[in-house]
Order: sequence, then C-alpha cells, then structure tokens
Amino acid sequence: MVKQTTIKEAISLEGVGLHTGQHVKMTFKPAPVNNGYTFVRVDLEGSPVIEADANYVTNTQRGTNLEKLGVKIQTSEHVLAAFVGCDVDNVIIEINASEPPIMDGSSKYFVEAIEKVGIITQDADRQVYVVKEVISFTDENTGSEITIIPSDEYCVTAMVDFGTKVLGTQNATMKSIKDFKADFSNCRTFSFLHELEGLLQHGLIKGGDLNNAIVYVDKEISPETMEHLKTAFGKDNITVKPNGILDNLTLHYPNEAARHKLLDIVGDLALIGTRIQGKVIANKPGHFVNTMFAKKMSKIIKNEQRNQIPVYDLNKEPLMDITKILAMLPHRFPFILVDRILEMTDSQVVGMKNVTMNEEFFQGHFPGAPVMPGVLIVEAMAQTGGILILSSVPDPENYLTYFMKIDNVKFKQKVLPGDTLIFKLELLSPIRRGICHMQAVAYANGKLVAEAELMAQIVKKN
Repeated sequence: MVKQTTIKEAISLEGVGLHTGQHVKMTFKPAPVNNGYTFVRVDLEGSPVIEADANYVTNTQRGTNLEKLGVKIQTSEHVLAAFVGCDVDNVIIEINASEPPIMDGSSKYFVEAIEKVGIITQDADRQVYVVKEVISFTDENTGSEITIIPSDEYCVTAMVDFGTKVLGTQNATMKSIKDFKADFSNCRTFSFLHELEGLLQHGLIKGGDLNNAIVYVDKEISPETMEHLKTAFGKDNITVKPNGILDNLTLHYPNEAARHKLLDIVGDLALIGTRIQGKVIANKPGHFVNTMFAKKMSKIIKNEQRNQIPVYDLNKEPLMDITKILAMLPHRFPFILVDRILEMTDSQVVGMKNVTMNEEFFQGHFPGAPVMPGVLIVEAMAQTGGILILSSVPDPENYLTYFMKIDNVKFKQKVLPGDTLIFKLELLSPIRRGICHMQAVAYANGKLVAEAELMAQIVKKN
C-alpha cells in the first residue's frame, strides 16, 4: 500500500483572480491524514471550510466553482490539478478571496511552490479506487463524453474539436500521473476571441492579460474590437500572429490547448475525493461534463465502499476458538451462536459461525424450508460484540451481558444451512461504565445479510 502525503511546510503565493481582478493571497498548509483538499476562506468570519467535493459544484461557467453554505470558491481546477500531479493527498488551502490567483493561467506556479517546500509521507494508507469496468458520462446537449476503463495506473487522453480552423482537432495523452509536472502543468488556459468579447462586455476576466491566457482569433477583428482589447489589456498595440494567436505569446506546445484541457480534467476529477486507477478518455471535455463525471464516480465509489465485503482467511488459526469463547461468554447450548473470534482490537471484533442443519431452531423455522431466524442473527452479532465488551474488564467470567437497545435493524439476505456467517462489530463510541454502542454487520456468501446498531451493558454477577 502507498502511504498518504502532505507538504512539509506552509508556502504562500500572491496574484490576481482571473475573473474578479482581486489581489489574492493563497497559502498551502500541511494537513492531517484523510483531510483531502480543503479550501479555507480566511477573509470571512469564522474562516469557513469548503472541501474539494464534486457535490459542492454549483457552476461551471469559465471554471469549476464550489459553494458550501453560501461560501464560494471559484476556478479551483488549476490548484487541485497541481496537488494531484505532485502526488499530494492532504493539504489546507487558505485563501483571502473567492478565487485563487490565475498566475500564468496554468498549474506551473502551484507546482513550483509544492516542490519548493517538498512532500512528506504520512502514517496512513492511501485509498485508491481501482476501476474494474467501463464507466462513462455523456452530455447529450454537447456530445461531450468521458469514459474510464481499467488500467494499470491513472492516465488520461483528451480529444478536443471546437470546429474552428484556428484550433482544429487536437489530442493529448498523459500515460502516467508522473508526467504531469513536466508535460502538462505549464499549459495555459485559452479562449476564443468571440468568447473574450462577451466576457469583457459582462465585466469578467478583470484579472486577465495576454500573459495568462491564450487567445485564439476565430473571427476578423473589427477596429472597434481592437480598440476595446487595447483598453482592456492596457496595450498600445495588439497583433495577431500567423498561427492565429493574439499578440506575441508563444505556445509551449503545438497542442497546448488540448494539454490544458487535460490539466482541467485532472483538477476536476480531484473532486471525486479518492485517487483512481484507470484510463480516462475524454471527448470534447469541459468543466460541466468533467464535474458531472466526478459526481457519478464519487457516488459509485461511496456505494461500493459502503457495501464492500471484507475477506478473511478462515483457514488461519483463530484469535479465539470455541473453548476460549465459552470461558468468556455465559451462553451455553443451544444458545451459543458464535464459533470463533477471528480478529479483535480495542474498537472492533470479527467473529464467525458455521450454520448447520443440526441447529435446533431449524426444526420449526421452517419445516421443509429451513431459514435462520433474523432475531438469532442479531443475537449472534450481539454475542460477538459481547466478546469485545467483556475484553475490557480483567475478569470477564464474573460479568453478564444485557441488551439495552437495538436500532436500524435490516435483513438483506436469507441465511441457510451450510452458510458461514461472518460478524463484524465496531464501536460507535468509547466503552463507558460498561456500556457498549456498536455498529454490527453480518456477511454470508460474499453478501451483506444483516446490519444493526446495538447497545449493551455488562453487569457484574451477584
């Protein structure tokens, strides 16, 4: 397993927001394990936190914009792409405005800041979602599509076609995330002249100049538009190069537009909240389709994690066999419903029961169609939890365990003779005064069969 990472120390950058034109100070700070990427608006009362979560995306016009409880972060994608590309898992991003500084329109300066302070390994495993089947999202209105397929590592292909002669069709491929810093992080954002005119008319891109955006001239520039651009960019003269680029900006790559779209994909998919292993293929990508795909992936991953069935080696010598269990639990035939304890820590326990036709309850439940009663599955989970709570005292043989409460009980599958039941119980709160509050689940045949919240108390025998 690869360990999580964060930056070694804090580092700040300053610049202007592309659309707001505000002077912005942004500080990257080390974060604890499992923090992920979090923005902190230090300019607002209480310094509210906005997690980099696809479910907080509210707008994708000219960037990926997040909003939580009325607090906004605009154009988050370039910053997030830098952290993914530099292999950083956890970071706190303090910012004194709604929009990160645009810098040169790429992730280059963010990457350089991360490399300047360095990265440290943390004491927690990185969670990676391994893609096992094809997953896709299509925007029916635009025809934009993103698909992810199984792969040995995280790689991305972006195919761009805007139907204009000046840009044409471009492709870019990142074979490994290790290639991001050298081949994609310095690729700048771009716009078409017709889009630029509209943005200027609506008072946007106040922080833009010809050094932080590539402008593709896809139409003839009228004298009025030329004067407007001179005023907007503070230039005495503006020209169009033979390659159709406004002013004297030089492309880093012939396909820099496609490479920047790939950069955007990396940043937008950071909102999934989990590293992914798979090959992303994006046709006409944009922030809307990127973030909708991120939302879909996030939902799929959370559902799979919620329903993930743990695997235990039943051939391994158990932590406790039936003899040791009987020495701790007061239950006896025919009501001892756990055969082995496989694992146990201070906060969780895993037990096992082999269900056979010899169980007495099968005589009446039901003749000709034997099914283990749900109430006994709950009892078996409770007995397993009883091992955990009794292990918290030095003399468990002197205590009895009593149910106090059972909540949220659900039965998902039938349990039949021949099944092997696995019980896993985790503390929902620390054991206090002999009271134990646990989340309990039961599995059989690779499926969840039952779940419940249990509360029990151990009481000393008279």
